[in-house]
Amino acid sequence: MPRLTQSPTEPGFVQNPYPFYDRARAAGPLVFWADYDLPIATTHATCNAILRDRRFGREPVEALPIPDHLKPFYAVETHSMLELEPPRHTRLRSLVLRAFTSRRIKALAPEITQLTHDLIDAFPDGAHDLLDTFCRALPVTIIARLLGVPEVMAPDLLKWSNAMVMMYQAGRSRADEDAAVEATEDFVAFMRGYVDEKRKTSRDDLISSLIAAEEDGEKLSTDELITTCILLLNAGHEATVHSMGNGLKLCLEDGHRPGADPAPFVEEILRIDPPLHLFTRYAYEQIEMKGHSFQRGDQVGVLLAAAGRDPEAYPDPGAFQPGRSGPANLAFGAGLHFCVGAPLARLELQIALPILFERRPDLILAEPALYADIYHFHGLERLMVRNS
Repeated sequence: MPRLTQSPTEPGFVQNPYPFYDRARAAGPLVFWADYDLPIATTHATCNAILRDRRFGREPVEALPIPDHLKPFYAVETHSMLELEPPRHTRLRSLVLRAFTSRRIKALAPEITQLTHDLIDAFPDGAHDLLDTFCRALPVTIIARLLGVPEVMAPDLLKWSNAMVMMYQAGRSRADEDAAVEATEDFVAFMRGYVDEKRKTSRDDLISSLIAAEEDGEKLSTDELITTCILLLNAGHEATVHSMGNGLKLCLEDGHRPGADPAPFVEEILRIDPPLHLFTRYAYEQIEMKGHSFQRGDQVGVLLAAAGRDPEAYPDPGAFQPGRSGPANLAFGAGLHFCVGAPLARLELQIALPILFERRPDLILAEPALYADIYHFHGLERLMVRNS
């Protein structure tokens, strides 16, 4: 297997990781990324195959050692359907989908529309960071409304979420870990009190629906419910913030605008510059793939962003071509762990982007947009804009 070296925190890589992905893909469908000590899938076909192959999964074969100072964080993670496999994953996902229905998501369209207009109305006259005034505010407010959490909690939700996701970023420090644990404990304390309140007074919101959801006599435990709400709040806005920011950067730099049907435009944004670049799986048995033998317990990385630029799947992959033919992009994964929040993220992008450019056609960058050092996520540090 070809062996490649590339620091995920090197400034040039942070700003443009795609040349490395091209180099890795040219080396083969599976390469060894020395900096991660991990085999990495680089092509769309191989990434898609691993994501859909039930011989690979998210749950480690043997429990990983957890340092004492991180136990509060992983006590929450242990109930996350993102980190579990059947039968626990099947039960949790099924119960969540009974509450997180497509009908409930589609019904949010008028609220997303109105909130988009409200946020644009509140734009300051001078230069401002569109991540703060728009990209973060929209999804966190919508997910808070969906769950039934007070909107005044949005700043705390953002602060807790940002601290917690640092646990998945390359080069995290002990200070990052301590901040993540503190955020986890604050988040859990808030959610526990709020869930207890919802158990007494049910309302028409997702938390109440999750409490009521039942299958074969089984309901979510309080700990499962808290973890699920934290997962939905974190994942429900994190990927959307990065997708929206990356897409707006592309539009403002190159003049792209959504057409009458925004769906193909959004799919091309997700393909060409997705919010999550690397996801991992464990092998559950010996597996022969692309000339490599995975042993039970081995880990493999799935390079989602390299899959989106694979010329075998998407001719001229660096060009922005809404409506292009080719397989579905893997921005939100595939298979058993396909993101449950993907329909909501797509709806927010499809509604918000056309309204923004219709209301602010003269919007331009006030300074070059730079990506943040947050790999394996991929999103901007800030997006300063002004009227031309």
